[in-house]
Amino acid sequence: MANLLGAKIKELRKKKGLTLEQLAEKTGSGKSYIWEIENKGVKRPSAEKLTLIAKALDVTTEFLVDNSQAEITEDQEKEVFFRKLGGLDKGDRDKIMDMIDAWSKK
Repeated sequence: MANLLGAKIKELRKKKGLTLEQLAEKTGSGKSYIWEIENKGVKRPSAEKLTLIAKALDVTTEFLVDNSQAEITEDQEKEVFFRKLGGLDKGDRDKIMDMIDAWSKK
């Protein structure tokens, strides 16, 4: 059976221009751990690791583990957006809301 999870992670990592080392650092993992996930399919990351990998790659965990899904859905894109928005402090969220309001008035 092909390592679909690993292939998906590798493709997304490369699209974001991240090295193995950079993804490992963002997820609190070792470079060899990420390499094994991408290339050997031996390791099954924990739900916690999958969540960290998904966040680092700007996708959802659901997208990573769904072998039938090749593209992220609009709902998943929204989930990633709101996750990022929620991570900002209130002042930054307010600025973004002001920008959205300005665009909405066009």
